[in-house]
Amino acid sequence: MIRGIGIDVVQVSRMRTWVGRPELLQRFFHPSEVKSVMKRGDASVLSLSARFAAKEAFGKALGTGLRNLSLRDVYVSNDRLGKPTLHVEGSAREALERIGGSRVFISLTHEQDNAIAMIVIEGDD
Repeated sequence: MIRGIGIDVVQVSRMRTWVGRPELLQRFFHPSEVKSVMKRGDASVLSLSARFAAKEAFGKALGTGLRNLSLRDVYVSNDRLGKPTLHVEGSAREALERIGGSRVFISLTHEQDNAIAMIVIEGDD
């Protein structure tokens, strides 16, 4: 059963300034995300933007927004083919369990100006 759906768009120009600000990256992103993103060179800002959109979309899918969530507790990794997976821990795991969610599906896309994320939260009946 679908427990929530969320979508978000982030302007890449907004994130461009964050790449050079380690304190912002540490505040809003999981350490594994920062490590993964920074390896992407010129594409790092696109990846960062998509990951931030995923955090926002997750909050929308929960129906609560980002209230009472640590954004570092929501993070994206990619398998060897590039497929993204959304991971939740701590405050995000608690929020997911509160709505009866057990699985999270994610889709990301980005172009020069925008990054978009869609999240679907599924729960057992």
